[in-house]
Amino acid sequence: MIEIVPMTSADVAEARVLWARTEGIALQDADSPEALTGYLQRNPGCSFVARDGKQLAGVALAGHDGRRGYLHHVAVAPAFRKQGIGRDLVERCLSALREQGILKCHLFVLNDNVEGMKFWASLGWRQRDLLMMSLTLSHLETA
Repeated sequence: MIEIVPMTSADVAEARVLWARTEGIALQDADSPEALTGYLQRNPGCSFVARDGKQLAGVALAGHDGRRGYLHHVAVAPAFRKQGIGRDLVERCLSALREQGILKCHLFVLNDNVEGMKFWASLGWRQRDLLMMSLTLSHLETA
């Protein structure tokens, strides 16, 4: 039986392994164990893991900036797909965000992640005409 519970720092190492093995997810410097633990501390109760006993079946990282919610790295292990686990994880995250007063949520999908786009569209998400730009601050020189 699958149990969905809030994600804690104790789940980070196992989640990183699942994310690294999941097509369509790209881990970056911001996904270090320390950074993820800090994210969970700043956004308590927003992220969730799905477990079949002790085995990690899925994970969804979520948080907000006080105005908008964000979903990151939603993944379900291949052996557990097509059982509604991804949908359940997303709904738990969105419910937690709503409880904290967040009324709109965003997520990011890699351009070549066709299966991910199908999944999100099936849940009612729509693509926006935006271009995301990023700057890695650790690469900037300080004066």
